[in-house]
Amino acid sequence: MIRPPRRESMAGRFDNEVKTTSLLLLLAGSALAAQQESLADRARKLHASALVLDTHVDVPNLLRADWRFTDEHREDHVDLPRLRKGGLDALFVSIYMPGTVTGPRAVSDSLELIAAVHKLSAALPTEIALCTTADQVRRAHREGKIAVLLGMEGGHMINNSLPTLRRYATLGVRYLTLTHSVNTDWADSSGDKPTHNGLTEFGRQVVNELNRLGVMVDISHVADKTFWDALEMSRAPMIASHSSSRAIAQHPRNMTDEMIKALAAKGGVIQINYATIFLDHAAAQYTLKTADRVRELATRFPGPGNADRRRADLAREFGPAPQVNWEKIVEHVDHVVKLVGVDHVGLGSDFDGAPMPIGMEDVTHLPRITEGLLRRNYRDADVRKILGENTLRVMAEVERVSTELALPPGSRR
Repeated sequence: MIRPPRRESMAGRFDNEVKTTSLLLLLAGSALAAQQESLADRARKLHASALVLDTHVDVPNLLRADWRFTDEHREDHVDLPRLRKGGLDALFVSIYMPGTVTGPRAVSDSLELIAAVHKLSAALPTEIALCTTADQVRRAHREGKIAVLLGMEGGHMINNSLPTLRRYATLGVRYLTLTHSVNTDWADSSGDKPTHNGLTEFGRQVVNELNRLGVMVDISHVADKTFWDALEMSRAPMIASHSSSRAIAQHPRNMTDEMIKALAAKGGVIQINYATIFLDHAAAQYTLKTADRVRELATRFPGPGNADRRRADLAREFGPAPQVNWEKIVEHVDHVVKLVGVDHVGLGSDFDGAPMPIGMEDVTHLPRITEGLLRRNYRDADVRKILGENTLRVMAEVERVSTELALPPGSRR
């Protein structure tokens, strides 16, 4: 007798379907977790093997205070132990003072800051190498040392003197930001009312001299017209050492798409600034709206000890400042890549000089950028370019132009 097949009850079939679905979901979740873990591992390995270079870190002023670079601090953004943890292999430290400090005092204070960096390098010969060329940076990386380079943030520090500029170059300065947040006597700033319509004739001489000296022309902080004048004059590619995209965050310190395209066409690089006010449009507008009040509060309640009080007063009057996430950094990088290609963007954090976004509270979080780029399907070779190779390429080209300009006119290519 042939028995008819047993029919599965509706309840049993439902139970089996639930078990199958659960198993598939479990497998899918496990596969996704494995994929994410694999991506994180890949990012860590890539970040560790790449030469990671930051074109703007405001640490020199700390060196003049009672502050030890070799200690790991809970405040600020950068010190030696955290540089190692974050995998930052090379950094331009910023020789900076406000644009209102001018004349001989600006020169003497600049020389003190430069001397502090030289002293630090001499005190830590196994950890730090003070570098002036792209090849020296690569050698330091091979030797396991952190490459430290000098960038000067503000043309006011040359005191309207080309001989003073030459002295800074001799001491190792390898980029000059033409202005800071106020105009110089020869160039307009993005943070001030224009008085020169860009560069004056002396400003053009400064750009020519920078090319001759092998010092990069940095157009962060400059007025738009100053940018276009410098671009026209410079025989070498330029950098924007710590600027971001105005298309994403409409702040005059950021670069328009047209400016980024022109910078790239001449071989230059924009290094993305991590500061919240340059990453996010709402944060930028909040900053511009509150600028006058911020200056007033800084005068009434000066110093870092009153920072919380100033923030509280500002929040009561204007509301809390918008929150910004670290992923905005990657968004700016990606915008530039889509605009002009992967060869023209780098990193210029503004660590120790500006408020950082959530998740990028200090340099130890730097590997997140590498992972963020990989999540956007960037190739390893392209990530390496963004992390440092693009800036080294510009350095090498600026050095080449300097060598060429030193040759007799008849022997130049």
